Amino acid sequence: MTTREAGRRAEARAESHLLKKGFSTVNRNYSWKTGEIDLIMEKKDLLVFVEVRLRQNSDYGSGADSVTYSKQTKIINTAKRYLQTSGHKWESYR
Repeated sequence: MTTREAGRRAEARAESHLLKKGFSTVNRNYSWKTGEIDLIMEKKDLLVFVEVRLRQNSDYGSGADSVTYSKQTKIINTAKRYLQTSGHKWESYR
């Protein structure tokens, strides 16, 4: 299995988990010039931007440890763009 295939499977598992928790999928792999967001999910008036990270080996830390400051900035800027252009107002987002 390629790294890309493993990543897609991890995204599908994350989406399935959130669907079971009552979220619905708004968008998958939303991209803009500042970056990409793997999943955009909502539940009532809460919008959630999801970055899925897969680590085959925990010797180098968790998936969360692999999200650098630069990657965080790209996610934030892409999320801002989505909020500006979506035409929908959510009560809260994260």
